Amino acid sequence: MATKFQVTFDAADPAALSDFWAAALGYEVPPPPEGFDSWDAWARDMGIAEENWNDARALEDPDGPGPRLFFQKVPEAKTAKNRLHLDVNVSTRGTPLEDKRAEVRSAVDRLVGLGATEIEVFDQRDEHWIVMHDPEGNEFCVQ
Repeated sequence: MATKFQVTFDAADPAALSDFWAAALGYEVPPPPEGFDSWDAWARDMGIAEENWNDARALEDPDGPGPRLFFQKVPEAKTAKNRLHLDVNVSTRGTPLEDKRAEVRSAVDRLVGLGATEIEVFDQRDEHWIVMHDPEGNEFCVQ
């Protein structure tokens, strides 16, 4: 049996970064604990100061199989290339290369509209992908 895991992002603004990734991946904020109608109500009840309500956010795959994403506030800015990155797969294996290019381009244009930045385009063998930065500069690929 596989071990479940989550992917954690350090962030200057967890709410904004999680909003980007929710829109990018179709993920959702999980519902608040039973008995609370919002995460703000839960935080208030837990005695968390309002200025700390954006210290963390989580997202989950509404269909279940994807990893949980967690965004935690950190004081320092990103300073180097990621040693780990996400590959956002928008085309299926075996898709003809020209169709794959069109699917990737469409996804990249949508992500740029959400606040991502296109960095570099790659064509190697029968593969095509584009390296991007999310709104806080984290690298990811669209393929």
